[in-house]
Amino acid sequence: MSSGVSDPGRVAALRAMAHPLRLRMLSMLTGTAMSAAEVARELDLTHANASYHLRQMRDAGLLVVAEEESVRGGRAKRYRYDVDAPGATAEDPDDAPAYYQAVAGELVRRSTHWRPGARGTSSDAELWVAADVWDDAVRRVADAVSGLHRAARPPRSDDTVHVSITTALFLMGGDR
Repeated sequence: MSSGVSDPGRVAALRAMAHPLRLRMLSMLTGTAMSAAEVARELDLTHANASYHLRQMRDAGLLVVAEEESVRGGRAKRYRYDVDAPGATAEDPDDAPAYYQAVAGELVRRSTHWRPGARGTSSDAELWVAADVWDDAVRRVADAVSGLHRAARPPRSDDTVHVSITTALFLMGGDR
């Protein structure tokens, strides 16, 4: 971890996200609130394992308890990923390497599930562009990503398709 990351809450959020299983959970919990039992069933985990990871992410501020319900005499929490929460993305350059390393592993896993013949796009580039072109591109991509997050629905809902989106746009430094 970079010496620039000194906020204990920020470090906890990064550690919580730097686990491939937790990244899958965060993605799934964007579309709906789910209990540990529901997450366990969807991801083929034990209830204890799902519950542990959900608590870690909640404690790091990445999840909110969306609701509680009575289940067989106990209380079941249903968690949701708050895409607007501080720490939901790696905005601090000191945080970026750990965040992108975790995301890269998850992207490799997802790519093995790319449906043959399905429409998609990917790009990788290191470019020099005018500042106004850059600002417009960042705004448009951020708007598209935000729209997809807000449109996310529960896993396997009728009339939905399972998709993957990964974005990383940032200004490079030290080259001027």
